[in-house]
Amino acid sequence: MNLPGFDLDRFVRETLAEDLGEGGDVTSAAVIPEAARFTGAMASREAIVLAGLPVAEAFFRALDPQAEVERLAGEGDRVEPGTALLRLRGRARAMLTAERSALNVVQHLSGIATLTRRYADAIAGTGATLLDTRKTLPGLRRLEKYATRMGGAENHRMGLWDAAMIKDNHVAVAGSVGEAVRRAAAAGIARIIVEVDRLDQIEPALAAGATHLLLDNMAPGQLRDAVARVAGRVPTEASGGITLETIRAKAETGVTYVSVGRITQSAAAADIGLDFAPL
Repeated sequence: MNLPGFDLDRFVRETLAEDLGEGGDVTSAAVIPEAARFTGAMASREAIVLAGLPVAEAFFRALDPQAEVERLAGEGDRVEPGTALLRLRGRARAMLTAERSALNVVQHLSGIATLTRRYADAIAGTGATLLDTRKTLPGLRRLEKYATRMGGAENHRMGLWDAAMIKDNHVAVAGSVGEAVRRAAAAGIARIIVEVDRLDQIEPALAAGATHLLLDNMAPGQLRDAVARVAGRVPTEASGGITLETIRAKAETGVTYVSVGRITQSAAAADIGLDFAPL
């Protein structure tokens, strides 16, 4: 699981601490004998693209380091309803305490991966690449962007630090697209993404040093015109309100990328269950 900059141990520790609070898992402590052992199986109840299983495993191992955990499917796999994903064997109390946190993560990330795959499939063969956005839940960005990769997208900016993105509010303060880009270039920023919503903004942005143009809320005809004007000088990106119904027409205009905030912002949790049985 490739998550540069993500501290998995800390995430697991803080998530469990949030759930356990001051009193711990009072239900399991009261009902389940300390020596009891469980076997369990996590399975998908619908067709999904899988993401997050290594994180789920980390929750179980954090509470029972001797737990036996077997992954039965791989990250990014398309799985059918009824597919077993993970098999567990270990201390019953630990399994029950970790269950909700583990499921929450796999359901959420698999939901994102599944929706992302639908968008990626919708533009297959067009030559355009699907990008995610910064529309992620606070604290979960690296996990959610990992899930989009499992679904077939590429990551856009990870945050505010790894590229400039000049949008309409920046332009309003700077006075013009050209001036905003010139200021970013003068600051020594290597990657300068510029949002343009009019064709007449393209040349000033490129002349000032833009390295990537985000063509915002443009209809397919306008996108084709914009791509022709750019003529391959920098990558182009269609963005803004793109849905499964509209994405292919926009991808077919010749843009390099299509970015979709919905794949992280609006993905429903995947239907995944975890059933236990005593040993």
